[in-house]
Amino acid sequence: MSNIFQGRNLLIATKHEKEKVITPIFEKEIGVKCFVSPAIDTDEFGTFTGEVDRKDDPLTTVRNKCLMAMKITACDMAIASEGSFGPHPSILFMPADDEFIIFIDHKNKLEIIERVLSTDTNFNGKEIRTEKELVDFAKSIKFPSHGLILKKSKVENAELIKGIRDWNLLITSFHVLLNKYGQVYVMTDMRAMFNPTRMEVIEKVATKLVKKIQSQCPECSTPGFGITAVIRGLPCSLCGLKTRSTLSFQYTCTQCAYTKEDQFPHGKTEEDPMYCDFCNP
Repeated sequence: MSNIFQGRNLLIATKHEKEKVITPIFEKEIGVKCFVSPAIDTDEFGTFTGEVDRKDDPLTTVRNKCLMAMKITACDMAIASEGSFGPHPSILFMPADDEFIIFIDHKNKLEIIERVLSTDTNFNGKEIRTEKELVDFAKSIKFPSHGLILKKSKVENAELIKGIRDWNLLITSFHVLLNKYGQVYVMTDMRAMFNPTRMEVIEKVATKLVKKIQSQCPECSTPGFGITAVIRGLPCSLCGLKTRSTLSFQYTCTQCAYTKEDQFPHGKTEEDPMYCDFCNP
């Protein structure tokens, strides 16, 4: 499998130093030569602070990042990621980092996608009026190892100050804005190079992606043979009715459409009644 990638150049479409975690994984596992290009500005697809709104959904955005970068550099193989931050879709009051990553190989007509939804994030923001509030907030989000952003308000980007990782700069900048506006909005800087926690999630999704690339279709040997559907319905051990728990994973090849179903992927054939909507409504 590695012969189709061995020794080829892999463009990492980023301006936020994601290559620091992606390069070691891909160079070791599939034998590519990773590089970045200073000509690529992924901020044109949206910024976390809102100076540029993201117009498309995350998957479309990450695909467009990759394609734009490939066109600029004339490279036929590239990788890009896109993160979204906000409330977890199923865990109440828990912030989440939703990371998409895409690998495109024009030469072999491959597009392989992975995703990690993680609660490992310091994503937060707060309107503050005192230095004590600022210091308490900064400590709570792991400052100064994790960067901060200051601005006039949550919805206004007046005098936006990004990438703060120094106590003196943080406090001085805070008082400058406070004296002008009477309040300051402080928020976590979610760009990868200013957020080690997010960088760890990017490393996880990159590792997941490379494993999917290494997974070949049993029929045609095309890379990227991965899970395309999760089938619910693991039976309850008490009443025998179907639960919402996973019964099987379905794998589908994007090239030849070969399909395989892997039953009981979590190693159990029945579910505990506590997870049954009938036994424990």
